[in-house]
Amino acid sequence: MQIYEFGSPEAPVVLIEPIHVPEGMDREAELIRELSGWDFRLRAVRVDWFRDLSPWSAPPVSGNIPFGDGAEDTLAEILKLTGEPGKRYILGGYSMGGLFALWAACRTGAFSAVAAASPSVWFPGFTEYMFSGSVRTGGIYLSLGDREEKTRNPVMAGVGDRIREIHAWLQAQGIPCCLEWNEGNHFRDLEERMAKGFAWAIRESEITETYRSAAGKD
Repeated sequence: MQIYEFGSPEAPVVLIEPIHVPEGMDREAELIRELSGWDFRLRAVRVDWFRDLSPWSAPPVSGNIPFGDGAEDTLAEILKLTGEPGKRYILGGYSMGGLFALWAACRTGAFSAVAAASPSVWFPGFTEYMFSGSVRTGGIYLSLGDREEKTRNPVMAGVGDRIREIHAWLQAQGIPCCLEWNEGNHFRDLEERMAKGFAWAIRESEITETYRSAAGKD
């Protein structure tokens, strides 16, 4: 996997994001810094969008490219970027990257928080999978554009109901979470939406780590 680096390598907060292309990442990093006020290291990992982020195989829902089952291998590679003592790791992603981040939150406790911006939670079988297990991360940010559920695609049109269900389930589980609605469809303001998600996750992970330290849970 090709990795693009932004921010400070020595920062205590490490953001990891699977991406399709690196365009726009400079602007995203600037926005994260403005919104969070934190020094961070952002590691953008380029992946195959349809193969590397889906947890299991599924037929195409738009176009003719089917989904693979490469998420396990992708997570194994991403986990190699974590584990340095004294660092907080936050996983985030957009669209299928957001779906991957939510799936990873159910698979590992390596991340202090997860930011899922416009996640593809319409993905077949995903909510059933998520609700059958438990979340192992400290906090989860969710967002969606207010026009995303208005698509003519009958599978993707379920995204609004699915994300509301996930948010309600996280609240019922007592997991710190946020659901933010943005203006526009799935393709609007990608960098801004990711930056807001990462900024929330940075703040939430700081609260979580402060609590854990005070409670002697480290």
